[in-house]
Amino acid sequence: AVKTLANLKTGRDFGDVLDSVSTRIGPAVVAITAATTLTREDSGKIFTLDSAGGAYAITLPTVADSAGLVFKFIVLENTPTQDITISSNAANIFGNLMIQSDTNEDNRVAAAGVTSVLVDQVALKGDMVEFIGTGVNYFVQGFAQVQGAFTTA
Repeated sequence: AVKTLANLKTGRDFGDVLDSVSTRIGPAVVAITAATTLTREDSGKIFTLDSAGGAYAITLPTVADSAGLVFKFIVLENTPTQDITISSNAANIFGNLMIQSDTNEDNRVAAAGVTSVLVDQVALKGDMVEFIGTGVNYFVQGFAQVQGAFTTA
């Protein structure tokens, strides 16, 4: 518990004050393995994605409530068992998902006013996608190691 000045004057030392101070550094890391609806309070967390239990959807807060919100997702398993869909409440997701190109094909998946970003079954451990809300749109950026890791709908 936090110590008062009176407590400190009775032979207590500075270490007692630190007993109640949180020492967690950085954002919380939260595992997602099933359908989830995120809230404003989830902003700033890093979410790991695992679909061993089957396909599921993650719903972002409504775009009108998204100003200043940031959600980061990292794929936890190589070649997820099923697709994972991250959705907004309307076609308001814009941005670029960059994918390692192993051929001469385009290595960019454009999100130009889409409702969902899918983390597909070919995604690899460490692939990442992040959503930033403005209150009008969600802007997305992502990085993947193989083509087909992300698609949009």
